[in-house]
Amino acid sequence: MASPALGRALRRALAARALRPGALAVGLALALAVFAAAVAWTVVERDGGRAHVLAGTAACWAAAAGAWLVLRLAERRGASKRWVTLAVVLGLLGAGAAALAAPPSTSNDSARYAWDGIVQKAGISPYRDVPAADALADLRPSWLFAAECDAGSPHFPTGDVVTTSVPSGTPLCTAINRPHVPTAYPPVAEVYFLLVRLPLPSSAAWLAFQTAGLALAVVVALMHLQAMRHEGRPLSWAALWAWNPLVLLEAVNNAHVDVLSAALLLGASILLGTSILSVRRAVASGVLFGLAVATKLIPVAALPGMLRNRPWHVIAGASLAVLVAYVPYVAVSGPAVIGYLPGYLSEEGYTSGDATRFALPGTVLPPPAALVVGLAAVLAVWVWVWVRRNTMSPAAAQTIAVGWTLIITCPSYAWYSLMLIPLAVLGRRQEFLIVPLALQAVTAIAGTDAGPAVSRVAMAVAAAVILATAVRRRRTRQLVERLGPASS
Repeated sequence: MASPALGRALRRALAARALRPGALAVGLALALAVFAAAVAWTVVERDGGRAHVLAGTAACWAAAAGAWLVLRLAERRGASKRWVTLAVVLGLLGAGAAALAAPPSTSNDSARYAWDGIVQKAGISPYRDVPAADALADLRPSWLFAAECDAGSPHFPTGDVVTTSVPSGTPLCTAINRPHVPTAYPPVAEVYFLLVRLPLPSSAAWLAFQTAGLALAVVVALMHLQAMRHEGRPLSWAALWAWNPLVLLEAVNNAHVDVLSAALLLGASILLGTSILSVRRAVASGVLFGLAVATKLIPVAALPGMLRNRPWHVIAGASLAVLVAYVPYVAVSGPAVIGYLPGYLSEEGYTSGDATRFALPGTVLPPPAALVVGLAAVLAVWVWVWVRRNTMSPAAAQTIAVGWTLIITCPSYAWYSLMLIPLAVLGRRQEFLIVPLALQAVTAIAGTDAGPAVSRVAMAVAAAVILATAVRRRRTRQLVERLGPASS
């Protein structure tokens, strides 16, 4: 009869054999295959409604976490930098291909992107005429417009919008949301829409912006890998962006332009974080920041973290970028370049502080008061970050400013947090990755009776996790400081 010691030795030998590099490579390949399958199942299945979106999102996060843990284990056991780099990039490409397996699954925003690009390609300002205008009827491709919606079954994969042409009043079915208002997107986004559509015929459909989203996601991953290699950090942390379900579902499948803001903002943060910040780098960082703001406006929340070194040079670069981006469109469209942005903010409840926006203040305050307190809280966070900006890296400061802004304002759209993920990874504030996860829950339940309650719970959990991590980090730092003199 074998002794217990022999049994333990045998188990250790088997465990060691199972964790050899070859076995880890196979394990990682299987984990990434599961992740890609979860992404594909989430975007292809369209009959399960909100329950399917929630289940698919949860499956993607669980699979991504498992794949990342295997990658970390392989790295700790001596996997080369080249091996880890290939794993991160190939994992992103594999899951990205799965995200391309179907048209946008939960958002029709890319329909507006395509239309704005088609209109600009024809030499027309996207701020001038609305999509339903009869004057633009000759530009309408069949994959975005139909004479009328089919009864009983959607005409477009992202859902039908039943409307009428203006001013004729003839029936019109379209995939574009808000077809009776001008675009709300700033000029850099419009340039991106034009560039993606420029080489394509108007018949080219959803895949164009989805592919562009995947290309930008790869660029961000490569920027992370280069920055971490320069800092001597484990390269596996780059997978927190590359294999993030929000990136695959919203930047690739739903093709949201926010991924462009994320790439520009990350570039600005990397330039700002160099040990010796020259005037040229400061201005270049400001330019990238200004371009990010002129893409989606939301990156302005990172401003307090941008004003660390040479702040006036950063501001000058950002102002120049915004000015150069807006001037051509203002010259053509005048004040109309503002587009539907004011109406959009009002529609989404940001000017009234409705029950879903400003979820945490709204727990105890009525809407008008929740709006005031929420805005005051955002301002307080920005001031705190600005005061403390020299005690942390620019990326960490930007992460705190952006992360808490999202928690306090609680947008209904999870893709607004795409710009937070690269900053959290670069700034070593991984606890803020709970914000995209929380906002995905908010987005999945938005518009239902449970929406306000889910928003409050999700934001409260995110805030509690971040605060608890901050307390633990501070205690660890204090312990190290106390032990430092004694150990020396």
